[in-house]
Amino acid sequence: MNRKILSGYPLIINYLGIFSILIGLINLIPLILIPFHMESMSDAYLFLYPGLGSILLGSIIVLFFRKSEKGKLEKHQDAILVVSIWIIAILISSIPFILTGNYTLTQAIFESTSGYSTTGLTVVNVEQAPKSLLLFRSLLQFFGGIGLVLVLTSAISDKFGMRLYSAEGHSDKLVPNLIRSARLILSIYIGYIIVGVIFFRIFGMEFFDAVNHAISAVATGGFSTKALSIGHYNSLAIEITTMVLMLLGGTNFFVHLMLLRGKIKNVISHVEIKLLFVMLLIGIPLFTFNLATSNQDSFGMALRVGSFQFISAVTGTGYQTVTSFTGVGTPSLFFFGLIILMVLGAGMGSTAGGMKQYRVALAFKSMYWNIKDQLTHKKTIRTHFINKLGTKTIIDKDDVIQNHSFLMVYLIVLIIGTLAFTAYGFQLEHALFEFASALGTVGLSVGITGAHAASGILWISTLGMFLGRLEFYVIFVAIVKVTTDLTKKN
Repeated sequence: MNRKILSGYPLIINYLGIFSILIGLINLIPLILIPFHMESMSDAYLFLYPGLGSILLGSIIVLFFRKSEKGKLEKHQDAILVVSIWIIAILISSIPFILTGNYTLTQAIFESTSGYSTTGLTVVNVEQAPKSLLLFRSLLQFFGGIGLVLVLTSAISDKFGMRLYSAEGHSDKLVPNLIRSARLILSIYIGYIIVGVIFFRIFGMEFFDAVNHAISAVATGGFSTKALSIGHYNSLAIEITTMVLMLLGGTNFFVHLMLLRGKIKNVISHVEIKLLFVMLLIGIPLFTFNLATSNQDSFGMALRVGSFQFISAVTGTGYQTVTSFTGVGTPSLFFFGLIILMVLGAGMGSTAGGMKQYRVALAFKSMYWNIKDQLTHKKTIRTHFINKLGTKTIIDKDDVIQNHSFLMVYLIVLIIGTLAFTAYGFQLEHALFEFASALGTVGLSVGITGAHAASGILWISTLGMFLGRLEFYVIFVAIVKVTTDLTKKN
């Protein structure tokens, strides 16, 4: 008997059923806290209802299609599936916040999006929120940072998984097989978190706080269990540990693999590592000098604050050791420098957002190539290369055009979002800082977003975080594909 082959939108729905089960399981994970913290028993319903509900709905869908064989997704339908997965995950994971009775639908979706996108902007009062909800926020950043599609697709061992993973905005296929890639990435990712927890504990942080901060640091998410973020501890050792974890999270997973294999030369020659080194070499001394001269801080304190906030911004983490970025003592170079770093972003294939260092490096390289070509003989044909992990990769004209297109779209969205914030009466520089943080999935804030923020501000920020995490094109392609299909049917 021939089984019906699923294709098109029925196939997408079938996939979404499977993903709904797995998203439901993610929502149940905070229940592991109960044996260690019995007070969390009273909050179990926050995760049981959405978790079991999502599993039940997904199971019904899967059973409905159980007699069918999976076919192939049509062109661009992988984009629809990826965007749908993210929307469903965000909606389901917003329910625990709503069930507390302390958050509106807008605030809950904002918080869920901030978690999955590893942004770290928040409407939650972390000093009053239950521990289970704080752990849940960190778990959202764990799964969002490593990539929802990687985690979910690897669990079902699907042959089209890597297409979805690439559509999600990743290029870090460490090995040809998705399952092996997933295991490598997860093992590296979890290994760093465990090491982070150990060092945080050694330096005096409570175990629960250490787990949450280690997860969020490696995920470059920035959710904290303290209102003053890392600044609460006023510990140089904890700040150094956090900086190391943030840098690890903001680095391409290819680089980690090369390090583990002992290929140091490949790592050092990688274009993103070179750019990051130059940025650190120039930026941290500038921040230190600016803070020391403007605030009359000691050199040691200026270096400490400047280094931490530089790394927090460029890796897109958003942890803070300062109480405010808008106070009288905040120097302009430091303030606008943070904006630039949030826009530039960290490494491709990392847990961070922003334009990404590879794209920025390629933009500068292409400018240099263009000037050089203009000065040489017209008939000279040059082949341009860029060093990626010790390998000279050929860059053609299409690569340069696509790169410039992405950077242009990013800047246009940044300008639109900033102007939208100013429509609510905020100063231009503050609006730019806040939306750059949302779009770059960073989490540093001048106070525009938060529990007090208007619904419009939260929705603009939510859209910025969503666009920034999925890097625009997959969303644009999904919208165009759905619109085209609907038009054809009508």
